[in-house]
Amino acid sequence: MYRLILLGPPGAGKGTLASALSVKFNAPHISTGSIFRRNIKEGTPLGMRAKEFTDRGELVPDEIVIDIVTARLKEEDTAEGFLLDGFPRTVHQAEELDRFLESLGRPIDKVIDLVADEELLMQRMIGRRVCKSCGKIYHVITMPTKREGICDVCGGETYQRADDTEETVRHRFEVYQSQTAPLIEYYRNAGKLLPVDGSGTPEDTLKATLSALGV
Repeated sequence: MYRLILLGPPGAGKGTLASALSVKFNAPHISTGSIFRRNIKEGTPLGMRAKEFTDRGELVPDEIVIDIVTARLKEEDTAEGFLLDGFPRTVHQAEELDRFLESLGRPIDKVIDLVADEELLMQRMIGRRVCKSCGKIYHVITMPTKREGICDVCGGETYQRADDTEETVRHRFEVYQSQTAPLIEYYRNAGKLLPVDGSGTPEDTLKATLSALGV
């Protein structure tokens, strides 16, 4: 099993790839985005604090994210391996994660960096729709629902997330470049970075990732 981090700009497919790798390696997929969305949906204090930032396309503050992720990594199912999706997002978070994992004797093995054109990612994201009831993800062009606005799986209403509008997405790209992109250099210097083409289909990206890992 592997201890992996998935990096890449918004819309690069980190979550989709992490889900596929989770099945392949039988390793837990730890997504900070899912944790926050669940808390937002349930209206918890943490969720409300996180929502203030995500609605503006901004990153949730380090102290909130670090506490959540390190608590999750202490759980028994992560002992042999895990896939981190959406964390770390800053060099400070990466340094704190390294210190925490070193204290457990479980350092990160590799960091997958998904690379794709920004305009391609923009089209992916502004066309994305999500079911309010079951969370199934669609796309108005590449994966539309059979009936407009109605989930094929559960019949729930589909919607565009507040952070998937063009204005917010462009701001998210700017935030990524200023705060998260420096992680690429951080992990390259650590000898752990594996660039992977994220512009193709999910199947193409999975195949390229496994090849980069030597699997």
